[in-house]
Amino acid sequence: MSTIDKRKFQFVKRDDFASETIDTPAYSYWNSVFRQFLKKKSTIFMLVVLVAIVLMSFIYPIFANYDFNDVSKINDFGARYNWPNAEYWFGTDANGQSLFDGVWYGARNSILISLIATAINLVIGVIVGGIWGVSKTFDKIMMEVYNIVSNIPSLLIFIIMSYALGAGFWNLILAFCLTGWIGVAFSIRIQIMRYRDLEYNLASRTLGTPTFKLVVKNLLPQLVSVIVTQASQSLPGYISSEAFLSYFGIGLPVTVPSLGRLIAKYSQNVTTNAYLFWIPLAALVLVSFSLFIVGQNLSDASDPRTHR
Repeated sequence: MSTIDKRKFQFVKRDDFASETIDTPAYSYWNSVFRQFLKKKSTIFMLVVLVAIVLMSFIYPIFANYDFNDVSKINDFGARYNWPNAEYWFGTDANGQSLFDGVWYGARNSILISLIATAINLVIGVIVGGIWGVSKTFDKIMMEVYNIVSNIPSLLIFIIMSYALGAGFWNLILAFCLTGWIGVAFSIRIQIMRYRDLEYNLASRTLGTPTFKLVVKNLLPQLVSVIVTQASQSLPGYISSEAFLSYFGIGLPVTVPSLGRLIAKYSQNVTTNAYLFWIPLAALVLVSFSLFIVGQNLSDASDPRTHR
């Protein structure tokens, strides 16, 4: 039987506060979100593309002197129909106008409309959806409203409202926001109903927590990824809707450039001087695609289930 060499051991003094010390590393939800978000190379690439497009769309028009309806160079045959070159990066049109200027002016208006409409619909949709998910009386009313609205194609609503309100920047946003929030509210309502009867919410309600505080503090933080998903779908969706309406001459006034208006203006150039049509179309696709990819990756990263 071996003997223990007590010289190799040392008695440790008792520390009554040691059990109160938290040794686990500090956790930050948003730090974890951005770590997950920036892990994918596709995210970084599309984020760079998106930031470059947004900066060009909002900074370049400040310094450029562009008039969508300017025809002062129409008789200058040297300025007309120049293919993309070192002087005119995207070429010029039949009026001698730079397509490079037109694309960034148009992208600015298209992005602005999409951002404002998405923000308004998200705010209204989250508020209404939060109430919808916890109030049984409100649920009965809203389900009838949702069943009526959801059976009408949203594009038809946009077209009717655009004709009824007339062409205009804010009129188009109002058309997008008239019923656009109800889809967001319904999604929030479904998610609220998933979480509202969990044990900690039942305990909180039993202890007398007000419904508003229960929704804001307990339920909505669980739905960050759902809200981000709604935004990632709405942003490119409204850009595409604006382009569709502008293509058919409704939505924005004819004097206001947008990507849809440019595509409509140069639609006769699909084969002849094709750069006039395909460059604005490529810009529209690139803006919509980058917004969607970045939004979807951010949605995945903001889902607590993807965190370790």
